[in-house]
Amino acid sequence: MKNILQWVFLAMLSSATMAHAEIQTQEIDYLQNGTTLKGYLAYDDTIKGKRPGILVVHEWWGHNKHARNRARMLAKIGYTALAVDMYGNGKTADHPKKAGEFMNAAFSDWPTSQARFNKAKEILQAHETVDAEKIGAIGFCFGGAVSLRMARGGADLQGVVAFHSSLPLEPEVTKMSASVLVINGSQDAFLKPETVGSFSSQMMAGNIDFTYLNLKGIKHSFTNRQADEFNKKFKIGNLEYNKQADEYSWKVMQDFFRRVFSSTGN
Repeated sequence: MKNILQWVFLAMLSSATMAHAEIQTQEIDYLQNGTTLKGYLAYDDTIKGKRPGILVVHEWWGHNKHARNRARMLAKIGYTALAVDMYGNGKTADHPKKAGEFMNAAFSDWPTSQARFNKAKEILQAHETVDAEKIGAIGFCFGGAVSLRMARGGADLQGVVAFHSSLPLEPEVTKMSASVLVINGSQDAFLKPETVGSFSSQMMAGNIDFTYLNLKGIKHSFTNRQADEFNKKFKIGNLEYNKQADEYSWKVMQDFFRRVFSSTGN
């Protein structure tokens, strides 16, 4: 009986270890024009062969645990994901004022931001688990705008999903080939209806594979579990986590990528 119990315990321990070992994560430092960027890679090592890769672009706060968690979540559903660093040296903001400064600097020097995004994309494509012909991007808030702007500029991405994202109206979509899914809240005070209209019109005029989901009654940052904490601490007023919207938008994203990647070959 003692031997049986020992065997059961070891089997349970082995099973737990294997389950824990399925999702592999790795800190990746990479250089772009002399600046060290901090990446976070996640993938399921029980999956055989190559699979699509997805870049995760952080909110205006910087490369934080929200972005890393999303990378792990993507790994759990079969992708290799790389949470990127758009600010350099892994820096994050602890106040909206500083976050705004980081964000504005990134958009003001777009060539640098573009190069940082592309460098991360190269690293993801080169990973042994990734099918380099099937690359997507997801972004949140600032990260959604970055991903959309890259796609508008002709970045070789099969699909882009932007959550509670601002909507860049430049550059022209003449070079754009990526499919696009935008998921925003109807009560997001950071979005102007006329901007939503202009962005959507541009997508339609450009014959882009484009879907815009307007979630009724939902505010900004609905995927970030720290949104309510930030809202209370900084009195922003427009931030609110919403579990239902978070889970629904993630499901819609999964359906989107299944469709997009299945249409890009075997």
